Amino acid sequence: MSVKPRVDTANMDPRDHEPESGYASATSSESSLPEIVFTKPHLQHLNRQLQFLEPQDILRWCITTLPNLYQTTAFGLTGLVITDMLSKLQVPRPQLVDLIFLDTLHHFPETLRLVDRVRERYPHINIHIFKPAGVETAEEFAKKYGERLWETNEELYDWTAKVEPAQRAYRELNVSAVLTGRRRSQGGQRGDLDVLEVDEAGLIKVNPLANWTFDQVRQYIRENNVPYNELLDRGYKSVGDWHSTQPVAEGEDERAGRWKGKEKTECGIHNPRSRYFQFLMEQEQKRREEALAQALQNKLTTGPADA
Repeated sequence: MSVKPRVDTANMDPRDHEPESGYASATSSESSLPEIVFTKPHLQHLNRQLQFLEPQDILRWCITTLPNLYQTTAFGLTGLVITDMLSKLQVPRPQLVDLIFLDTLHHFPETLRLVDRVRERYPHINIHIFKPAGVETAEEFAKKYGERLWETNEELYDWTAKVEPAQRAYRELNVSAVLTGRRRSQGGQRGDLDVLEVDEAGLIKVNPLANWTFDQVRQYIRENNVPYNELLDRGYKSVGDWHSTQPVAEGEDERAGRWKGKEKTECGIHNPRSRYFQFLMEQEQKRREEALAQALQNKLTTGPADA
């Protein structure tokens, strides 16, 4: 294991700035972030060992091994279990793990109320909230990006509401590693999830409850009286934005209520960053082509009068 610089995608508005790659660059002039680097054999070895540990033991390993460790959470059941487990490890204050919450401005009111309840239950844990750049409300978001962006340009919505705020959080907080609430039993792209992952930009992602089922998570919540989203008592199992979340029917997969009727299974922050680099390149190319076409149209319109 070694340490080297990592460069995250900077604070970008895809409509106002040139797109940048999320890949590490030794020539970048931007301030870099520390990165823990595992060789592939080391990563495979660690996963073989961590596979058989209880989540609490995985969390202890993370706290003692990974610097600049945070928990990313939308306050789903698994994330709440992790938060509760962390609160009971009785580690000294410098080793407490802060939370990162991405407020897309489109969460259910029940989710936002849950954030306040979590603060009350775990007063020693800091919650860092990041919103889409340059806006504070759903109304401001719609004014800047248009109504129902999640329908008119789904990729741009994911970038603006989730991916860019996440990358900004990692940069501003100097994040090297994050705890996530993903589990194999959630299905989709998570079916073959490892406990320990490293994304293409060098960010370490740890999934302490990768092996747990939904029933195990729910049992822990009940036995430990952990606060949870009241929507879960109304047929929801996985809660995201209000516009892309529905209750699930008996026997459906846990995340079947997310993006119903679509092939999509992830919100964006766990997709490869190069995917969004390519998307931003395409958006910028489209913008330039539209600007050129408009300039030519203006010239044709005003040309005879000028003559």
